[in-house]
Amino acid sequence: MIYNSFDNPGLVKVLTFLQTHNTEYLSGQDLSDVLRISRVAVWKHIKKIQELGYIVESKQKLGYKLISNSELLLPWEITSNLKTKSIGQQAYYFDSIDSTQNQALKMADDPSNVGAIIVAAKQTGGRGRSGRKWVSPKGGIWISIILQPKFDISITTLFPIASSLALAVAIEKIFSIKPELKWPNDLTIKGKKVAGMLVDVSLESNKIENLVLGVGINFDINVKQIEKLLKVTPNFYGVASLKNEKQGIKPVQLVQSFLLELEKIYKMLNAKQTKEIISQWTIRSSTIGKNVELDTTEGKIKGKAIKIDDDGALIISDKGKTHKVIAGDIVHLSK
Repeated sequence: MIYNSFDNPGLVKVLTFLQTHNTEYLSGQDLSDVLRISRVAVWKHIKKIQELGYIVESKQKLGYKLISNSELLLPWEITSNLKTKSIGQQAYYFDSIDSTQNQALKMADDPSNVGAIIVAAKQTGGRGRSGRKWVSPKGGIWISIILQPKFDISITTLFPIASSLALAVAIEKIFSIKPELKWPNDLTIKGKKVAGMLVDVSLESNKIENLVLGVGINFDINVKQIEKLLKVTPNFYGVASLKNEKQGIKPVQLVQSFLLELEKIYKMLNAKQTKEIISQWTIRSSTIGKNVELDTTEGKIKGKAIKIDDDGALIISDKGKTHKVIAGDIVHLSK
């Protein structure tokens, strides 16, 4: 099942009318007359709307009434009243896909797809950093966003950090909780991972052609089930689910808030305003000030994390020496 934000105009018209008149019953004939489509078309659209998770009550002689919206991140739900200028204004929804990141990379060369968001209800081959498997069942938020940055190639290593800050701000606003940021691009709640970022960059002549940001959020997942699958993974430190923190929040609320915060930070990066991003990330960081161990391509490094550099690299102090680490697996040490 695949949907995008510009197909299915008849379905969206019927749905929008039901949403804007959800205090009353609307007869099939009224919908047919107002929307200028046949009664049969109205009936078919309503059946499909119900299949998509919307609760529509049907009563003889009264008609149809929308009781509640779908929990699915359908394209028209994301784009409706979205406050961004470009990011997320096109949306694609897949009921199941190997990876939203793979799909986005296939679409990234087309200039018309810049700013588009690809969403999946579940992924069968989701991936995290360093090619690791990302378990992506239904209930999570699995998205990829296609971008065409103006910023210099040197800032690409800061981008996932900036993106994790955007998500942290969105979670703060929607859930009224403060997730912590673990270098380089994880979000945690009470020390357990609730979200992560993945960035794929296409370069040509030392210039960024396009950039695809992948985001995985454990919105409403079975924590115990995921932990059982991942507990043997190296450096595994637990799983958290946002829905456990506050009930009644819809996934689309968080996605729309994140897209808006991402666009703000994206503009700051394009304008080379990195200092404020680093400052705000540091305030929320669970890594800075901690004793850490990093597994890098050059071996293991132990020391105290003192700051992140302008390019997002982590600066480690060890017995008077400093190390700059661009990428690596990190473990927070108790001492």
